[in-house]
Amino acid sequence: MVQVGDDGVTEGVIGALAAALETHELVKVRIADDREGREAAIDQLAEGTGAEVAQVLGRTVLFFKRRATKPAIRFDGELLPKEEKPVKVAKKKKPKPANVKSAARRTPRSGG
Repeated sequence: MVQVGDDGVTEGVIGALAAALETHELVKVRIADDREGREAAIDQLAEGTGAEVAQVLGRTVLFFKRRATKPAIRFDGELLPKEEKPVKVAKKKKPKPANVKSAARRTPRSGG
């Protein structure tokens, strides 16, 4: 989550949001301004990163920006299938043959 503090929208905040959007595509931002300042901050962040505002809920804003390579979220909300990785199959180990000598030592002798 990226936070916009008392300093407002700075280049550092825009850079952090842009990096988070490239990694996650969907990022929450908490804005600590009054209502009028919050709306201006949302506009500055959206314009500065090229992201879309997906949702505004109080002081929390959800930004979306589709990744240029390997996007994870479609516009209709469905997740894209992940690349199939080959599954490693464990080889079955052959059971070790019982040691004939040690088995003979374990059997009780009869007689006396």
